[in-house]
Amino acid sequence: MTQQPREQWATRAGFLMAAIGSAIGLGNIWRFPAIAYENGGGAFLLPYLIALLTAGIPLLIMEYTVGRKYRMSPPAALRRMSRPAEVIGWWQVVISFVIATYYAVIIAWAIRYVGFSVGRQWGDDPETFLFGDFLRTAETPGVISSYVPGVLWPLIAVWVVVLAILAFGIRRGIERANKIFIPLLVVFFVALVIRALTLDGAASGLDALFSPDWSELTNGSVWVAAYGQIFFSLSIGFGIMITYASYLGRRADLTGSAMVAGFANSSFEILAGIGVFATLGYLATAAGVPVGEVATAGIGLAFVAFPAVISEMPLGGLFGVLFFSSLVIAGLSSLISIVQVVVSAVQDRTGMRRMPAVLGIGGLVALVSILLFPTDDGLFLLDASDHFINQYGIALAALVSLVVIAWLLRKLPTLQQNADATSAVRLGHWWRICLGVITPLVLGWMMVDSLRTEFDENYEGYSTGFLLTAGWGVAIGALVIGIILTLLPWKAGGEDVDLDMESPADRKEH
Repeated sequence: MTQQPREQWATRAGFLMAAIGSAIGLGNIWRFPAIAYENGGGAFLLPYLIALLTAGIPLLIMEYTVGRKYRMSPPAALRRMSRPAEVIGWWQVVISFVIATYYAVIIAWAIRYVGFSVGRQWGDDPETFLFGDFLRTAETPGVISSYVPGVLWPLIAVWVVVLAILAFGIRRGIERANKIFIPLLVVFFVALVIRALTLDGAASGLDALFSPDWSELTNGSVWVAAYGQIFFSLSIGFGIMITYASYLGRRADLTGSAMVAGFANSSFEILAGIGVFATLGYLATAAGVPVGEVATAGIGLAFVAFPAVISEMPLGGLFGVLFFSSLVIAGLSSLISIVQVVVSAVQDRTGMRRMPAVLGIGGLVALVSILLFPTDDGLFLLDASDHFINQYGIALAALVSLVVIAWLLRKLPTLQQNADATSAVRLGHWWRICLGVITPLVLGWMMVDSLRTEFDENYEGYSTGFLLTAGWGVAIGALVIGIILTLLPWKAGGEDVDLDMESPADRKEH
């Protein structure tokens, strides 16, 4: 097979913009503020910072190094480490496939809400409007009985934009798009935060968020929540950063890049917390209730609580346009990176050129998304799939890959040597201790704690049959399909593709 020359980022800034764009997603805006509020307020920032330094940045450095060293997507890179490890890479690719299918539909909702904000079309009851008038959600989950045109057409538009950007490649597509998206996101969100801080009651909202409850630091669940937030917000564990780093030059500064991306992501999360709770403080003051009664997260925060605020505040339409436009931009930059994982893996395994890979594989992801999620059962499918693929897909795949790389293959010293060779900040023993001991133990405890909760009661009270299909079935299916993809006798150009051979540049490092 004739190996296609690997694309590269044009500049380090371009790579950083893309990496930051991938990390800053919907969860930064609607998950972090609620997690912080529920776990000690201002005191939560201490375990959060420790989690960033002992798990987030070390894992980013490891994934950057794996990608840059082997210059391939996760399955191929891990196969070069050890043939059996390839299954982990395909597992991550399937996880990315699943996440992309439902992530896109949330962006489609946000696009519609940009328009809804102008006329405040949700009326006096944003919750009924969301679940009834807009999403037309079925009474019970499990059966698709109708499509929702109001979601279908913006979802198709999302996929057209994403596939077009991917088709242009790394430099002309992903890099250029993120150089527009990230500055625009910062401008929009800073304007939103400034407006939120001028609202009546903003101070009470910020007081509720940042007043420290130091007693919570003795609660183990708070530390688990901190590590979980760092882990899920940095795009770690499902192949994105390995893929993006595979397009870096040989002399790229990995440690410095990981620190910039990690702190930029966390800074945006804190900024989001300020904007969200200043706004919730206004809503609580207007309703005459404590902030705790209006504090929420996820879809409820973005599409119910914020529309309620927009309806009450002066210049609410402009505020709504800024907020939902921010969601669209943050979502698009993350979705592009998720789909790129799938496209890159297929390219590396088959030698397929970018355009056919984007249209074929990316088109398949889009087709599944369009068939399943703009329906009356779409919200239930999204909720169950997201919960289980996060808890028992992303987190578990990261734990397994870390145990394999650090404990079984003992590759951390080699990876450290590779990163140190081109990085301004050299890694010490702390890096190997964090990845070899602290992070695996924390991720393992997260698995145990999550499973215990799972078996105590059905998630969100859904029926066991529905969860076995849309929840457990999706999470377990991702692993099974990953194994099948590893075992398939892939062919390219009439020859078996051999990914076990190291490149001359890799051999020089040994």
